[in-house]
Amino acid sequence: MKRLWMSSALVLALTASACAENNASDAETDSAEAASAAAESIDATEAAGETQLAALIQDDAGSMAVAEETPDYDFPDDVWRAVEQDRLLYIETDHGMIVVELAPEFAPLHVERMTTLANERFYDFLVWHRVIDGFVAQGGGSRTNPSHSTDMDRVPGEFTMRRDPNEIVIFETQDRVINTRSNPSIARAGFWNGFPAGTQAAALASITADGMVESWLLHCEGAASMARTSNPDSAGSQFYLTRGDAEHLNAQYTVWGRVRAGQDAVNAIAVGTAGQDPGFTPDTIRSMRVGSDPDFSGQVTVEVIDTNSQAFADWLMAQGEGGEAPDVCAVDIPVRITE
Repeated sequence: MKRLWMSSALVLALTASACAENNASDAETDSAEAASAAAESIDATEAAGETQLAALIQDDAGSMAVAEETPDYDFPDDVWRAVEQDRLLYIETDHGMIVVELAPEFAPLHVERMTTLANERFYDFLVWHRVIDGFVAQGGGSRTNPSHSTDMDRVPGEFTMRRDPNEIVIFETQDRVINTRSNPSIARAGFWNGFPAGTQAAALASITADGMVESWLLHCEGAASMARTSNPDSAGSQFYLTRGDAEHLNAQYTVWGRVRAGQDAVNAIAVGTAGQDPGFTPDTIRSMRVGSDPDFSGQVTVEVIDTNSQAFADWLMAQGEGGEAPDVCAVDIPVRITE
């Protein structure tokens, strides 16, 4: 059986000054700014997931599966990029499997933390303790302690990274505000390996001392990010998956991955905040596994369109209007999952 999956791709940019701003944090666990104008914080934790393929490839209402013959995805085979299993996290939830592609090029320390904890079975049977509809599903708390966290050393922020535009190529498609609240400066946005990304224009590398530019991954729907306290270098084990665009978090919180399959499961996680909402029963992170785990048997083949290919560029322009590409956060990056 072969299925194609679509995951929303969204984009926005960064700035060094953004790293300093933080609007909230109410627990030692990790926190992120809330979607409301009041800028409430979120405690983020880790999700877990050893899965059954049947849960991953589902066709009921809300499924992300789309027909293989969908005209929009009639790309040649050589423009699909197969993702290695050591770059995939499988998170089993009460609503099905979530598959996240990791981005160590942008957040190596956070990817190492997530995979280390997953391999230690840290996230198994923890909960999605803070879920805000249209914003985030935050995981890693326990049923008795929403502030549950690893005792490992804190991870410093990796909100942005320096890149050589000739080595790490971002397909720039538009101008975009870096952060709608903390930094209204204009930068560029586009796609790196199917990840929505913000960046200083590649052309600036010719005038920087190190020949590099500042870049970052965006908090579009489907971003996998690390929570923290008001201290920018305080990430521990809590994380969150975005259920909508969270552009006010760009360059403030570290994006370490992207949902490639199962966004419907992310959006179905029970809404509420443990310890605050009476009667709220959080959903469970049943398990989390790295695809290369020798004890895990639920792997699938994940292929993502090559966003630097001419085929993608032509397709992207066809999605826009007036000869302009659509906003990066409004683009569903073609992804296909094969059993």
